[in-house]
Amino acid sequence: MKCIFCGHLESKVIDSRSADDGSTIRRRRECLKCGERFTSYEKVETLPLIVVKKDLSRQPFDRDKLLNGLLRACEKRPVSLAQLEALIDEVESYFRNCLAREIPSVKIGELVLEKLKNIDEVSYVRFASVYRQFKDVNSFREELSRLSKEK
Repeated sequence: MKCIFCGHLESKVIDSRSADDGSTIRRRRECLKCGERFTSYEKVETLPLIVVKKDLSRQPFDRDKLLNGLLRACEKRPVSLAQLEALIDEVESYFRNCLAREIPSVKIGELVLEKLKNIDEVSYVRFASVYRQFKDVNSFREELSRLSKEK
């Protein structure tokens, strides 16, 4: 690590500790040339997840966009914000652990639906109606009958 005082390229770490709830490491360093001390921070670099939309356009994965859609589906339902954030964490972790960096939106939507079904069935149907673009009442009936058969 380059010294901020003299520019020397070598320093030694004299103290390390976790910062920012464990996502960052704070390191206290001492320059091997001038002896001055300074602090550096180390953080894991993550590659962005890219969502491939149905029209083949690409955009970065946006947790807030997914959360807003889930909040609308769960409006006036007994689903906590913590449950929704945990769901999004699971979905994001699942795709980050895959080797692919470009994820089709269809796969994201299906995984969200699978997890939401276990949290609240009404919210599941609401989310599915928007995600799968139900055109009429028959689309709702088909989804409800599919849900009933799975039980």
